[in-house]
Amino acid sequence: MTVLVTGGAGYIGSHMVWKLLDEGEEVVVVDRLSTGFDWAVPAEAELVVADIGDQNLVEETIRRRGVDAIIHFAGSIIVPESVADPLAYYLNNTAKSRALIESAVRTGVKHFIFSSTAAVYGTPENSPVAEDARTLPESPYGTSKLMTELMLRDAAAAHDIRYTALRYFNVAGADPKKRTGQSTKGATHLIKVASETATGKRDFMEVFGTDYSTPDGTCVRDYIHVSDLAEAHYLALQRLRAGGESIVANCGYGRGYSVLEVIDAVKRVVGHDFEVRRRGRRPGDAVAVVADSSRARREFGWSPRYDDLELIVTHAVEWEEALKRRNSGA
Repeated sequence: MTVLVTGGAGYIGSHMVWKLLDEGEEVVVVDRLSTGFDWAVPAEAELVVADIGDQNLVEETIRRRGVDAIIHFAGSIIVPESVADPLAYYLNNTAKSRALIESAVRTGVKHFIFSSTAAVYGTPENSPVAEDARTLPESPYGTSKLMTELMLRDAAAAHDIRYTALRYFNVAGADPKKRTGQSTKGATHLIKVASETATGKRDFMEVFGTDYSTPDGTCVRDYIHVSDLAEAHYLALQRLRAGGESIVANCGYGRGYSVLEVIDAVKRVVGHDFEVRRRGRRPGDAVAVVADSSRARREFGWSPRYDDLELIVTHAVEWEEALKRRNSGA
């Protein structure tokens, strides 16, 4: 059996590939390398450079490698960008996911794990937010992911395929073994941006919105270590292979930190100050989103190992230093 990982040359996808290989799985990656890197894919995994919308090539790859499961990460993820260019997000995240789901059905793939997002909730009425909360996305990014969840639900009702949609909260950190991490130029993840600023890659960083109805006026998020997220995917895969039914589950720690609290944590880890500029709000940003992840813990037996903000930050900063050495040829 082989697992197909779409977007496996990207940030979360490359961690998933390493996790699968660590568990003895056969892996094939499909990635067009628009934001990912070929060097992020381990040599033990086959890399097919292609767009997931190329159904002929995807289906040929599935048949050739005997794929029994797809873990789907490929997609666009920047909220403000989705507000500015919604049609691009509906193409890349929704239309191409529809093509991938169809390819899975055509080739008889039985198990499908989808990289969804807490952005499907918008700003929840209650916190922490559970999976049965109303889905009211505040950006085309969130809507594009929710539409894919609905397509999976309907496809599973009509065809012999079962799925797990994992709604991520804010993913951060890097592989503790320093094999991979967030490497995309111009990334917008808060801990990534703060780590780049702390290590001198940026002259300053910006905080967007300081007048929200939160204790310090900045947005609150639930930050999850990328390695814990990869573990949740692997456990979800094992559950599907054992006959588990389709499910939607949150992946977060159930604890929120504000933007300013995260920046302070980065400053503590690196031991020095850096410039932070305050700006107005960005469109599409929810005020506060924190996970109720009890379903994932119960259904998958998921027990996070890296639930500590300063540890997450430490791994992120260590990756920035490793990436700096790599890019300088040192």
